[in-house]
Amino acid sequence: MLELSEDQQALVEMVRDFAATRIAPNALDWDENKHFPIDVLAEAGQLGMGGIYASEEFGGSALTRSDAILVFEELAKACPTISAYISIHNMVVWMIDRFGSHEQKTSWLPAMTTMEQLGSYCLTEPGIGSDAAALTTRAEKQGDEYVLNGVKQFISGAGASKVYIVMARTADTGARGISAFLVPLDSPGLSFGPNEKKMGWKAQPTRQVIMDNVRVPAQNLLGAEGEGFSMAMQALNGGRLNIAACSLGGGQFALEKSTAYLKERKAFGGPLTRQEALVFKLAEMDMELESARSLLHRAAAALDAKTPEAVRLCAMAKKVATDAGFNAANSAIQLHGGYGYLSDYGLEKTVRDLRVHQILEGTNEIMSLIVGRSLIDS
Repeated sequence: MLELSEDQQALVEMVRDFAATRIAPNALDWDENKHFPIDVLAEAGQLGMGGIYASEEFGGSALTRSDAILVFEELAKACPTISAYISIHNMVVWMIDRFGSHEQKTSWLPAMTTMEQLGSYCLTEPGIGSDAAALTTRAEKQGDEYVLNGVKQFISGAGASKVYIVMARTADTGARGISAFLVPLDSPGLSFGPNEKKMGWKAQPTRQVIMDNVRVPAQNLLGAEGEGFSMAMQALNGGRLNIAACSLGGGQFALEKSTAYLKERKAFGGPLTRQEALVFKLAEMDMELESARSLLHRAAAALDAKTPEAVRLCAMAKKVATDAGFNAANSAIQLHGGYGYLSDYGLEKTVRDLRVHQILEGTNEIMSLIVGRSLIDS
């Protein structure tokens, strides 16, 4: 199942080369200076990474979800932060490509698939995290416009993105009363909070998105009223696969760095590879990552095939892979001793970056809830 086709091998080599030359050498500096490299993102867009699984008609690459996870794992070996933002951008592009009208696709997608214009996904609100169906941002129809009021929290790319997909309430009917809107950056009344001071993901901005009587044309409604929550959840299935792949990339980077370190470092009269306890730790890291990778590929294949178990498998893969990636990075610090704690080695950054993967796109506790309910409700 995990044997790559010739096209997939070529895809991996292309992404690996780009990540190694344009991202990896700069990752620590971007992290330290909280620099969002929009110029490098545009380069990624020129290589087809701005619309990985969007249709070719509007500039997308029309790849599968099974292809996409290969891209995100390779990018994350260089920098989980940048890989994760590209995942979020692709969620936005996919929502427009999947649910948008022909006019919306024509207007928005060409500049987004090249990453000339960036996108942000706006679902989470202050005080409303996992219970997304309880969101309070409202959109009121007034003539040929909608007026949006509310605040979104923890929005990646906020302030830099040109396009915001905002989930807002159009009726007081729970999840069925939520609609999705395309909100451009230059909309009057749209503003942003300060860049959050975060543990990781420092190379991408994270801000509140604030809407104070933001007016958008009625044609900026994505799909029909009441369909927004379903759209958002469908986008999250793919997002969970992507963030799982990002975690595997970060974990694989940590494993490879640790293996090289143990081969080079000498203590107690020889290389550290003579110490079985340390070699066993490498083996545990490798087994956890490989097991998670197998599950991730199965989940991606299920999403490509639109099988009934896709939602369950995406949730399962997200939890298992994000735990495995973080555990590998955390173990790598221990294997490096004091050096692992130094920023120059890149391991402490990887730990900081991967920690949030266990929270976003649905916390890992929610992933367990999805899997558990699928057993009870079957």
